[in-house]
Parts: sequence; C-alpha cells; structure tokens
Amino acid sequence: MTKVAVLNDYQRVAPSFADWSEVSAAAEIDFLDDVYRDEDHAAELLAEYDALCLMRERLPFPASQFEKLPNLRCLVTAGEFNRAIDLEAATRHGVLVSGTTNSIGRLVTAELTWGLIIAAARNIVVEDRAVQAGQWQTKVGFSLFGKTLGIIGLGGVGRYLARYGHAFDMEVVAWSRNLTEEKALEDQAHRVDKEELLGRSDIVSVNMVLSAETEGLIDAEALSLMKPTAILVNTSRGPLVDEGALVEALREERIAGAVLDVYDKEPLAADHPLREFPDRVILSPHMGYISREVYKDFYGETARSLAAYLRGEPIRVLNPEVAAASR
Repeated sequence: MTKVAVLNDYQRVAPSFADWSEVSAAAEIDFLDDVYRDEDHAAELLAEYDALCLMRERLPFPASQFEKLPNLRCLVTAGEFNRAIDLEAATRHGVLVSGTTNSIGRLVTAELTWGLIIAAARNIVVEDRAVQAGQWQTKVGFSLFGKTLGIIGLGGVGRYLARYGHAFDMEVVAWSRNLTEEKALEDQAHRVDKEELLGRSDIVSVNMVLSAETEGLIDAEALSLMKPTAILVNTSRGPLVDEGALVEALREERIAGAVLDVYDKEPLAADHPLREFPDRVILSPHMGYISREVYKDFYGETARSLAAYLRGEPIRVLNPEVAAASR
C-alpha cells in the first residue's frame, strides 16, 4: 500500500484542518511532528514513504535529498510554489510535485509583522514578562505616530505594511532594485535609495524574496547606516539578514533592537546568540503565515492534491513533465 507522510506538523493539528478520508482510503497516512537535523536524518526517518506533504519550506528539498529517498514518487507542497524544492532534481528523479492555493497568506504575514512592530515599539513582550514576574512598568517605549517606516521590498506583504503605516500616521518610504517612484506612490510610499531608507527609518522592515541577489542584503554595512534608535524587522526569510552582523550590531548597541520571525536555520538553536537579548529582540517561530484560516486552506488543498495524485489525476502540478511521462 502507498505510504504517505504529512511532515512538520509542529502543533499536531493537520488531521483536524482537512478531510483526509479519501487519502486514508487509498493509502496509509502518518502525521509527523519531527524536526529534522539534516538531510541524512530526514532520509532515515522518511525512507519508507512514497509521498510526502510539505508545509511550505520547513524541510528543504535540494537535489541531494531526492537522491537519498529513492522510494519517493510525489511531493505535495503547501503554496503555489516552493523555492526550497529543486524542481529540476524532482523531475530527473521522476517525482511529481504538486502545490496548493492560498489567498490570504501575505495578508496574515503582514498582520503578524505589524503586531510585532507594535510589540517592539511599546515593549509589550518585555512588560508582559515583567508583570508575570510580579514587576510593574519597567520600560519606556515609543509611539509610531510621526515616525518613519522603511519598507525594503514593496511587494505583497510590504504593500499592506505601507497601508498600516499610514493608518498610524507614519511617513512611509520604500526601496527595492526595480521599484519606481510611480509604483511606490500607488502603494502610498515614497521611493528612496536603500542608503537613505536605512538612515531615515525608525522601523526597517525587510520584505523581499530570497534569491542569490538578495541573500545577505542587510549586512554589516547596511546595519551601520541605521539609527541607534531604530528597530530591524524580518518576517520574510532569515538569510536576507546577515545573522552574525546583526548579533554584533546588537551587542555593540548600534541599533535599538530587532524583530525576527525567520532564521538561517530553523527551528532556532537553543544556544543561538540571538537569544542573548531578551529585552531588545523579539523572536517568533516563523509563524507569519500561520493562522486557522491559512491552515484550513493549506491542509485542505494538500489533502485534495494528494487524493488526486492517488487517483492518477494529479492537479496543480509544478513539474508537468513528470505527469506527462506517467500517462
């Protein structure tokens, strides 16, 4: 019988967010909450499965991972695409890759980002810990009113942040390599150079797609341009920010703080130096897109995509060459 695994179900909720009955009627299905240390560890635990369901990019799938899983015939990923999957390698190994739809993922990420910005500005997390410990009013935060919000990447998430910034009467500036002044004005922002954005902004939010060009975009030089009172926010992808440079900037108090939902390696290691700054850094566990509504879409569409594959009628195929070859 075909064996299927739904991976990285950290909260152990996947069974409740979809109807898996058609899948379980045709295959043996397991819901796993494992955290995989590396490719070998993943290969060891997943060797028996014919099909795997991925929640976004929690488990990378480079070419070398396909080589270690010779039984694998199908990947279903949450989302319309997944940059962590080597599609060419999947095609070479005859592994069909199918995606899902989701209409509000960027919106809920923007909501979380704005919540984290407010939490950082007003020290909400720090003060919660203080009150829980029996203390009272230990910090003085700042208002967002009249401050400057700098958005690096005025795309799906950045566009919403610009709107939220105006709702708080902030000045909104934006930069990306291909952003024009006309396009920025459509999203209620002013286009400035990257250096000007870093130097002017009280909040710098990084909202870029990770690529070879954008990896390490916020490096030591970029951090050196920021105000000592500024806060860096990254809810996009960890490698957009040079973690080592950020740790040094925080240690030397060259910036006021950081808000991070994403990291170079996830989950974040227990001894990671970013944990050294509980009063100045907010760390959330890559939950920008995680909400009941998004999970309902992702898991529901995953179950339907998987059921279609098991019927021999795959849908939303990301590498159609494999589907064509199997007909």
